[in-house]
Amino acid sequence: MNIIKTFILLTLGLIILIFGFFLGQNRLSTTLPAFTESRHQGNYQFINPLLECESTNFSQNVALDSLKDQITKTINQLKSSGLVSFASIYYRDLNEGPWVGINEKENFSPASLIKVPLMITYYKQAESNPDVLKQTLTYLPAKDELVQDILPSITLTSNQEYTIEDLIRSMIVYSDNQAYELLLNNIDNQLVVETYQNLGVNIISVKSYAAFFRILFNASYLNHEMSEKALSLLSQVQYQDGLVKGVNNPLLKIAHKFGERTFTDTGEKQLHDCGIVYIPQKPYLICVMTRGNDFSKLSSSIAQISKVIYQQQSH
Repeated sequence: MNIIKTFILLTLGLIILIFGFFLGQNRLSTTLPAFTESRHQGNYQFINPLLECESTNFSQNVALDSLKDQITKTINQLKSSGLVSFASIYYRDLNEGPWVGINEKENFSPASLIKVPLMITYYKQAESNPDVLKQTLTYLPAKDELVQDILPSITLTSNQEYTIEDLIRSMIVYSDNQAYELLLNNIDNQLVVETYQNLGVNIISVKSYAAFFRILFNASYLNHEMSEKALSLLSQVQYQDGLVKGVNNPLLKIAHKFGERTFTDTGEKQLHDCGIVYIPQKPYLICVMTRGNDFSKLSSSIAQISKVIYQQQSH
């Protein structure tokens, strides 16, 4: 089983890399699309489905340039102080559509960020078969479980049965690798691959990974109910450093997912945090991926970048 699981993960990683090569050809770092986004204002807390598009005013470029300058300055300061060796940032105004990227095509290890598309895959199956989420699985500890540096506050109990729905919650809210492995081993790998194929998403870079959150916010792949359900779970993520610490406003909802990985051969650490900050009438998407040698420093770096963006957007 461990050999099969490893093969699945390696195969999935290869497919993601191939997608990344073909999808990562456009190197524009500040883009204003030729449309504004008209949305359906429904009784939803986390989604805002896209209805139609129309021409936009290119004067927004001034605000984008200012934001990009501030982010670039912050990254340079973080690098010179030794807090981070490399950082990629993607920001998008979810109402109007313009975005800013810095090193947004740089490749990273997705780490725990890969849990979001697995959740999407299960929720897609549940649209046609709601009983999928009621199925139960028994957790039996494995000897070679994935190592975590940022540990979940609540973990699975050995030999206990869990519903698929509860396992998805553990995987997302607590970033529990045990729940992730149990869910991954329970699903046809081809269904996960089809999620990437259907969405045309490569999860290696900040820009491409951010598309998962846009797709959920727009309810353009999952239906309204499942998109709302997914973002609601992401708003309950227990990790309160990174993006959340930078915003530092307990009254705001932030639907996000972090990922961390240590490379044993080089000692390099990567820490990422991507999500949606729900400023009333001005929600925005932010994704930050970092490299360095200390998780606390990387977390602080993400928080500082998040703070810069939040302060500009909240005024």
